[in-house]
Amino acid sequence: MIKNYFKYFLPLSIVFFSSLVSCKKVFKGDDYVAYFGGEIINPQEKYVLFLKDNEVIDTIYLDKNNRFMHKFDSLTPGLYTFKHNPEYQYVYFDKNDSLMVRVNTFDFDNSVVFCGRGDTKNNFLMELYLKNEADKDKMYDTFDRDVKSFIKNIDSSFAIRKSFYLKRKAEIGWDENFDVVAKACLDFHHITKKEIYPYAHQFRTGENVRAKLPSNYYNHRKNVDFENALLTNYSPFIKYVSVMLNNVALQKDHSDLNENSLENNIEKLNITDTLIKNQKVKNVVLNNVAMMYLLEDQNMYNNQKFIERYLQLTTDEENKKEISEIYNSVQNLKVGNQLPEVKLMHRNKQIININSLIKKPTVLFFWTSHAESHFVASHRKVNELQAKYPEYEFIAINVNDNEVNWTNALKKYNFKNVLELHAVDFETIRKQWVITKIHRIIILNADGTIKNGFANLFDVNFEQNLKN
Repeated sequence: MIKNYFKYFLPLSIVFFSSLVSCKKVFKGDDYVAYFGGEIINPQEKYVLFLKDNEVIDTIYLDKNNRFMHKFDSLTPGLYTFKHNPEYQYVYFDKNDSLMVRVNTFDFDNSVVFCGRGDTKNNFLMELYLKNEADKDKMYDTFDRDVKSFIKNIDSSFAIRKSFYLKRKAEIGWDENFDVVAKACLDFHHITKKEIYPYAHQFRTGENVRAKLPSNYYNHRKNVDFENALLTNYSPFIKYVSVMLNNVALQKDHSDLNENSLENNIEKLNITDTLIKNQKVKNVVLNNVAMMYLLEDQNMYNNQKFIERYLQLTTDEENKKEISEIYNSVQNLKVGNQLPEVKLMHRNKQIININSLIKKPTVLFFWTSHAESHFVASHRKVNELQAKYPEYEFIAINVNDNEVNWTNALKKYNFKNVLELHAVDFETIRKQWVITKIHRIIILNADGTIKNGFANLFDVNFEQNLKN
């Protein structure tokens, strides 16, 4: 797949080739000059963000051809992130690397390909990432298997990806610093599945298999460096720590599988405080636990105790502010409250207030062209519900799209009988209505007050919200 993209990448390579050659000529042994450029197909914004540890280093603007190029006079070797809202990916820079990337936003991850000095390592990371994603799509059914069958399955899939990793390591010959990232990409995907299995199996089948796990089942935990600040903001590490904390917390009470409970999440905070000594790493993990808890669809309203414990443990003032803002927004969405006002656009370009539209019980659902399958599935689901619950109004709200993408998506599918609105400012609706999950549903009473601010359209019990 990567090879096929290079034939489309050639024009971009030619455009920047001379600049890259000249860059190499001026490289010195004692400087850290680096270049980052590329092309964004179907851009959603006019710029690309370049980040280190979730902090923006530079905003790089696209030219009229949707290309960009930036020289860094000094760039410390390591893992960085480039982001073109709402998507992002990682890029690894060694000293004096000159990298270009080509991305099509309509299929972001599958379209990412690097060219230039340092491209082989980065293309390897993308290939391994995509292999992990393909494996992830298959893994949920494996959680239904018995212990022996599950271990055999994941060990087999891990062996295939490890063979790929070893082959590319020998061919490319990368250094130890990059190998930390490469190994993390390989290993964390595997051991994350091991941590999920005990509680996922019990949730899906009703069987508690913890007593049947081999004595060495959790030996991988001994090899995880929880203090490694280099991986602090690397998503495979964060995902692993998240599920590991969940597994350990749930293990204290095998009968209670409510991973979203207040008690379970306070326990995660306490485990993090005990397990991780590096304050930078600890802050990131604590923030992730808090974010996941506050954005869940259940138990949203009795969490003052959780916030108090979180604020006791974290030392990151920016994270404290962010979590406090989310907490306050959640409180504003309690049952009986009116929705905070946000700017919404009708298809006739008129700006309206949602509260002025509510004349009968109403279901608000959300979609984006970046998740096309959900866009289609949610509208089809709503069409079914309209026939069963004619007393309800169903309103679709497009988020995280510009106006052109919104109207083009509506023209392409032409769904009828649903009022379509567009969120003019995504950041405002994201913060005010806490829209962080696209399957989120808000149910309003006929007087516009909130009946349920955190429902899920695809929950098997969703219709109970409409019957009560």
